[in-house]
Amino acid sequence: MQHTISVLMNNRFGVLSRVSGLFSSRGFNIESLNVAESSDPTVSRMTIVTRGDTAKIEQVTKQLNKLVDVIKVVDLTEESFVDRELLLIKMNAEARVREEILRIVDLFRAKVVDVSPSTYTIEITGDEGKLTGFLDMLSPLGIQEIVRSGRIAISRGNKSIN
Repeated sequence: MQHTISVLMNNRFGVLSRVSGLFSSRGFNIESLNVAESSDPTVSRMTIVTRGDTAKIEQVTKQLNKLVDVIKVVDLTEESFVDRELLLIKMNAEARVREEILRIVDLFRAKVVDVSPSTYTIEITGDEGKLTGFLDMLSPLGIQEIVRSGRIAISRGNKSIN
C-alpha cells in the first residue's frame, strides 16, 4: 500500500541524508520526496511517498521520530488530506498538432509557460490521476521532456502538523 508521510524537522544540513539513509538501510524505496522550508525558516517540511504494509510503515515512522532533528512525523494516509504535484512538460509543437495541444491544455486547466518555434512548455498541477490522464492525452502528440515535482500533501480541515 502507498503511504504519504509528512515530517517536520529542523532546517539543518545533513538531515535529509539521515532520513533517506534510514529508508535505504531498511530496504524501503522512496517513490517521491519533497523538502522545503515551512513558514518558520528554521523548520523544513518533508513529504515522503513510499510503499509498505502498515507494520513496516509504523516501524519506519517510529525510527524517524528517534532522529534528533525530527520534530514530528505523521502518516497522512491514515487521515483525510489534499495532495498535489507539479508537472512541466516540453512538447514538440509542430504546426499540425499545435491546436490539439492547446485544446488539451485548456481541457485540463494547464498553462503554456514557454513557446518557441518548435516547442511548447506546459505547466500543470493536480493529483496523480489528473497528471496521468494529461500525459496519456499528450503522449501521441510528441513529448520531448517531463519534469515532475513529486507529491506534496497537507491534512484537510483544522488538523495541522505544527
